[in-house]
Amino acid sequence: MKKDIRLRREALTYHAKPRPGKIEVVPIKKHATQRHLALAYSPGVAYPCLEIEKNPDDVYRYTSKGNLVAVISNGTAVLGLGDIGPEASKPVMEGKGLLFKIFAGIDVFDIEINTKNADEFVETVKKIAPTFGGINLEDIKAPEAFEIERRLVEELDIPVMHDDQHGTAIISAAALLNASELAGKKIEELKMVIMGAGAAAISCGRLYKKLGIKPENIVMLDSKGVIRKDRENLSAEKAEYATDRDIYTLDEAIENADVFIGLSVANVLKPAHLKKMAQNPIVFALANPDPEIDYETAMKTRPDVIMATGRSDYPNQVNNVLGFPYIFRGALDVKAKKINDEMKLAAVYALAELAKEPVPEQVNIAYNTKHLTFGRDYIIPKPFDPRLIYKIPPRVAKAAMESGVAREPIDNFKKYEEELIERLGLENKQIRLMVNRAKANPGKVVFPEADHVDVVKAAYQAHEEGIAHPILLGNKETINKIKEELEYTEDLPVIDPTLPEEEERVLKYAKDYWEQHQRKGMTLLEAIRLMKTRNYFAAMMVKEGEADAMITGYSRSFPSSFRPLIHVAGTAVNVNKVSSTVLLMTKKGPIFISDAAVIENPTAEEIAEITRMTAETVKMFNIQPVIALVSFSNFGSSRSPDAKKMSEAVRIIRDKYPDLIVDGEMQADFALNREKIKKEFPFSTLVGRKVNTLIMPNLASANISYKLITEMTGAHLVGPILMGMGLPVHVVQLGASVDEIVHMTALAVIDAQRRFKKISKLQ
Repeated sequence: MKKDIRLRREALTYHAKPRPGKIEVVPIKKHATQRHLALAYSPGVAYPCLEIEKNPDDVYRYTSKGNLVAVISNGTAVLGLGDIGPEASKPVMEGKGLLFKIFAGIDVFDIEINTKNADEFVETVKKIAPTFGGINLEDIKAPEAFEIERRLVEELDIPVMHDDQHGTAIISAAALLNASELAGKKIEELKMVIMGAGAAAISCGRLYKKLGIKPENIVMLDSKGVIRKDRENLSAEKAEYATDRDIYTLDEAIENADVFIGLSVANVLKPAHLKKMAQNPIVFALANPDPEIDYETAMKTRPDVIMATGRSDYPNQVNNVLGFPYIFRGALDVKAKKINDEMKLAAVYALAELAKEPVPEQVNIAYNTKHLTFGRDYIIPKPFDPRLIYKIPPRVAKAAMESGVAREPIDNFKKYEEELIERLGLENKQIRLMVNRAKANPGKVVFPEADHVDVVKAAYQAHEEGIAHPILLGNKETINKIKEELEYTEDLPVIDPTLPEEEERVLKYAKDYWEQHQRKGMTLLEAIRLMKTRNYFAAMMVKEGEADAMITGYSRSFPSSFRPLIHVAGTAVNVNKVSSTVLLMTKKGPIFISDAAVIENPTAEEIAEITRMTAETVKMFNIQPVIALVSFSNFGSSRSPDAKKMSEAVRIIRDKYPDLIVDGEMQADFALNREKIKKEFPFSTLVGRKVNTLIMPNLASANISYKLITEMTGAHLVGPILMGMGLPVHVVQLGASVDEIVHMTALAVIDAQRRFKKISKLQ
């Protein structure tokens, strides 16, 4: 109960602060001068208006219509909450808008309509439709949802889709194709039971029939039992599935069935039912959060079952986010007049085929698998698969063209795929992938500043998300008081090195530390004193194997936090000097900036070594490093010592590390602007590449740069990331936010995972 209360409070704060809501409108054109405003509005805006008057399709050329979707609801069937009204549905619609943006780069206005009357709803949407390139209907109750969608599809000339109906249908249909292949069964011979008769169930059945399932082989049940032809007052939609077979219950319907599709309630499918199904049964138990049959129970009852659920913690998650962003992306990009069956089936086949292709290593890492491959536990792609954005939309776009609903056909699909990758910036998913990767094998992480509220919040968030097993260091009374104020009831390990109960461990750590430093002027008494300070104690916990990693730096300057870590951890093998990088997640993708915290004024040789270590760190994120050594000079335009140093570093790097993609010295704008560098310096090895790593000439420029970018653009920060340390010990920046601490915790866990993997290989 306490956890629910805390989640409620956290969710409300998330939606309310620092600004209410989850999405915003951002200008995409220059607007700094009076000339810009004259172009954006009066008098310049009159010219595109007149062009559109002459040719209405030019609205796609001169406005944002072509990348703008309306997410529309009347709040009559919101999630599992029911009819809660249009205002209460708005957080969900904003959330859907967020998903459209982060997965497919589509802009969204969410619109909540205050009517339950289908005629009024349809007329309202029709009147506002000129604004949009597409309409995503959401959370509208059946049977009105069917009529509303049907009429809008018929009466509008832009794509309209009710995702509650078609999203689940499309994703599950792709899974069904692959599951039936693995089960050795032909689609047209499958005997299917559909439990549930709502909008999603009706739409699923319709799409399955398009795949080839015979209508007479489908039995549908609702809360009253099997939908039969002799039942009175059947809706037109349910009547499509009415049977005259002599069956009335699930127990009768499931006999020798090949497929069970659950779109109903938890635990309705019993082990006894499952035992009655045919060999290699296919079970899609899609009720959330609790499926129609528990996954472990199903696997124990029928080891030959091929199963999918709506949950992310089991194999084969049927998740609508695999569909709607990419279907609308493809439809918008050919300015389609509608989303028809051909386009939906194109998405189905594209998803099914993608599951059979070799899986990128970053997906394997994110889901803690050595080698995801097509089979019973992998019949549909994972939601974090970066290929979705350039595999699904082109197939949908082609189907729109071939079926005659595309206004503007695509003539170069290779270029289109490249544009999709560039438009979204696949690396923007990097934080989600990083967190997922840490969750796959969470480690014990020490937080030596646990007498601060934000540190405790971050530790518990990392614990609740499954990122890490936190150990809190600090005054127990203070920590317990913070926990009480935050209503955390679950106990995490708390250690106070100053208490008598830790004397034995303090002495052990002190002796080990003293033995390493006794010839550097260290006394045992001094070592004991140091071990009673939390950063030294925490670092020794990692060194002694009692923890996997540590996070510090929230309440102290970087130098004072870093000093104990380097004294205890030392440097890694073959590393002369520790350095650092930061990862900034910007709207244009990730940028690594080095060295932002450690070496004040590196030599050319040190810059070369910083570059090598940064490249290794970038690869740890499964990103191919493309590196620019930046300066105020371009390729020898200045002979100042700083510029010459960077030029010399490039020469050293190419000599010692020829596999690295690197160039310089160059100014930052040329490094980041592909058109500028191509025009002015076509000889550069960076032409045609997207730079993701900047090596700065000194600490001041790196530190100032990343902090300016963070504050002025709102970029997400991960770092500073220490490179070359002997242990996975990391320092956040002073006053880091809770999210920044959590992200660094995930990185520390990944660092520990990587080191353990290396040790295991050596053994």
